[in-house]
Amino acid sequence: MSSKNVAQLQVLKQNIESLLLQRQQLESHATELNSAITELSTTSVSYKIIGKIMVASSKESLRTELKHKKEVIDIRIKNIIQQEDKLKQNIDDIQKEAVKEFQKKQEK
Repeated sequence: MSSKNVAQLQVLKQNIESLLLQRQQLESHATELNSAITELSTTSVSYKIIGKIMVASSKESLRTELKHKKEVIDIRIKNIIQQEDKLKQNIDDIQKEAVKEFQKKQEK
């Protein structure tokens, strides 16, 4: 395996790790939003934090805002998963190429 392939594999694996961390953070945030949406249906008064203050807000506007944020996060998670899949495919391709190179050297 050439040093170029090794370097590419290292970069790709680092990218996958970075994407995995991003996805975990987004999934955690999505879970928090789901909890907030669920809790919102069980309470009579709702508040929204703006900067360092908490202000009363209508349940419906808050629910709509939370659902919109959740949708955006879900889209970002899907995009990250697609990027992870592409990177994994690139890693597989490089590894297969390396195996072929290795087999050619063994035949000589």
